[in-house]
Amino acid sequence: MANESITDDLVRDFFKTNQIYKDNKIIIEKQQSTTNKKIDKLLKNASKSGNGKGYPDLIIQYKENPNFIIVIESKADILKHKSDELNKYKDYAVDGVLLYSSFLSKEYDVLAIAVSGQEKNKLKISHFLQLKNTKVAYPIFKDDKLLDLEEYENGYKTDERKFNQDFQELLKYSKTLNDKLHTLKVKESERSLLISGTLIALTDKAFCSSYKFKNPQSLSKYLVTTIEEKLTEVQNEHIKNIISSYSFIKNHTILSVKENELRDIIDEIDETINNFIKTYKYFDTLGQFYIEFLRYANNDKGLGIVLTPPHITELFCEIANINKDSVVLDTCTGTGGFLISAMQKMIIDASGDKQKELEIKSKQIIGVELQHDIFSLVCSNMYIHGDGRSNLIKGSCFDEEVIKEIKQYRPNVGFLNPPYKSNKDDIEELEFILNNLEQLEKGSLSIAIVPMRCALYDSGEGLILKEKLLYNNTLEAVFSMPDELFYNSKVGTNTCIMVLKAKERHPSNYKTYFGYWKDDGFYKKRTSGRADYDYRWQKIKKNWLENYQNKDEVIGHSVKRIINPQDEWCVEQYMNTDYSLLNDDKIKNLVLKYLSFCVSNGDFEVIKDFLNTNKKIKLNIDEWKSFQVGDIFDISLGKPIHKNSIKSFSLTKKNNFTPYVTRTTKNNGIELYVDNTVIPNNKFIEGNAITIGAEGFKAFYQKDKFITGNKVNILRNENLNLEVALFINSILNLEIEKKFGYGRGLVKSRLEKLNIKLPVDGKNNPNWKFMKEFIISLDYQY
Repeated sequence: MANESITDDLVRDFFKTNQIYKDNKIIIEKQQSTTNKKIDKLLKNASKSGNGKGYPDLIIQYKENPNFIIVIESKADILKHKSDELNKYKDYAVDGVLLYSSFLSKEYDVLAIAVSGQEKNKLKISHFLQLKNTKVAYPIFKDDKLLDLEEYENGYKTDERKFNQDFQELLKYSKTLNDKLHTLKVKESERSLLISGTLIALTDKAFCSSYKFKNPQSLSKYLVTTIEEKLTEVQNEHIKNIISSYSFIKNHTILSVKENELRDIIDEIDETINNFIKTYKYFDTLGQFYIEFLRYANNDKGLGIVLTPPHITELFCEIANINKDSVVLDTCTGTGGFLISAMQKMIIDASGDKQKELEIKSKQIIGVELQHDIFSLVCSNMYIHGDGRSNLIKGSCFDEEVIKEIKQYRPNVGFLNPPYKSNKDDIEELEFILNNLEQLEKGSLSIAIVPMRCALYDSGEGLILKEKLLYNNTLEAVFSMPDELFYNSKVGTNTCIMVLKAKERHPSNYKTYFGYWKDDGFYKKRTSGRADYDYRWQKIKKNWLENYQNKDEVIGHSVKRIINPQDEWCVEQYMNTDYSLLNDDKIKNLVLKYLSFCVSNGDFEVIKDFLNTNKKIKLNIDEWKSFQVGDIFDISLGKPIHKNSIKSFSLTKKNNFTPYVTRTTKNNGIELYVDNTVIPNNKFIEGNAITIGAEGFKAFYQKDKFITGNKVNILRNENLNLEVALFINSILNLEIEKKFGYGRGLVKSRLEKLNIKLPVDGKNNPNWKFMKEFIISLDYQY
């Protein structure tokens, strides 16, 4: 006969054998009882029958991790493990445990475990993790196996969703702390130093046990003294200058005077930041605070650098296949994000070999940073992550003495995110890549993230640098990165990742791999920045890397091409568009948008031809041929009129007012209507044309006479009419969608060379008649 108490005993007895239980770090409570008042209160309405209190069969609490609990629900019969609808709480183990989890997750992170069966080796087991203040419990761990309580805790701590939740909380705290330090008159450039210094001091047991009992002046001096003592252990010739960076703390007019302010900050940093670092080792936490502290400084780039997002520093390590024998060089180190990610990979690969770990830290991590404040931060950052032996060099990566010092370590991997050029006197980003390559061993990979314009140079100094890159090195790959990758740093630069093999000349027939890596799964929220809210990144990264490692060519994602210096080094130039995405509904929607625009402006006549029921025509895209847009259309630029010069206009259509076509993607590309009397005669452009903004990336048909703003392409030919234009526009929009953006505008020269597929007649010329008839054949009546 089935007996649930047997199942409960099996589970409880298993956990009692765990070392963490024997060490008295665990509380296990049986059904109908708990000494935890908060848990008791949360379960007051959790009855499986819907009335009153309900308790799971077992509740497990971690004494050293009070925010995490395990709840277990058991059933004797494995047929009662899980219902189809998950709403039979009383009868099924999974249903019941998820009910309890839904109540407890209001205050806790909950691991819900459902167990059914009565034989130790035949138990059916399911695990679910529901994080605090979330509504979804998602599967975690392997089914049908109980793990040690320590394994459960470690799995919970390292879970991707848990990390994202904690990271978002950390970012929220960074904003709170930033506001607080602003109120306390701590300079933006000193805020990260205050945090790094505090984290260093918190590694000292004596400081931790005594700082709370100091008055403000004594505490400020004690903090600086402790920082000095700890950093003196660091083997770096610039350590005295680094230590001096923290002297502002003891002289600060508020921190060293006002009661409790500095003490409270240290408390908060310990509780929030230090705990995060202890849980998530080898993550550039300090860099995230640096980003937040300098976001709203007068100079958006703060001390002159743009920090690479952590998921991208990890991606670099995967591309380079970092292992325990890698010797990693970052010639534009910043706060050390690349080095920290690389060190993590290398130490994991060392598999607990302490001697190898020491070697990694003392000989295989090399960073160069020029700016004093940033150099102080990166040294502190490496110390915080358990490394006082990295070879961090203060100076310019172009300095001969620095280069000489680097080469003695024989680096075989190069990472860099160089300073982005903002005026003509700045060093070109490609110069930094050449410099990095020069310092690597032959055949090593240098991986850099740079503005997309670097890949597009076809003249001048940029072209010369591209020629130099290929003369001595091989361009292995270029990946086009997400448009808003640096959103959290308030930087709008479109970027690409270049992968080059050092000191091996690019073969004339070599095919470089180009990847469209625009969607990393991250998106922005107004209150919490850009993040992986839907947990898509790991799957996306895996797909990217597999395609790259296998050099797969995937329509709309990747392509291989033989390239020259003057070519555009980006996937957008070469990849094929997936025409299977072009269907009746897509074309119909474009037509309906145009008709809606016409009707909203009082033009009802235009819809008559679209109301007929005509014979259905098939697209047969497989039979289409490719044409360059410049071969079938005359392309010209509009005659630009600056918006600020327009004195008389209307936002809606009026008689004797002319449409003003700009790069907007709304309202058929029309931003406003301008009084004809204020428009010079030479600015009017005849209608029956297609317009595309060079940075608007949408094609529109202009039936009537119009004028334009800046950078508007105009397409026309003798076969053009409304229906043909609407057909062509649906294809242009499909081609433009992924191939052009703010880092690669749709300038006239690119538009002329753009290939599009079109239906053809018996002579393999564009079948303009078919295009017109197809548009009319669609059923627009609903």
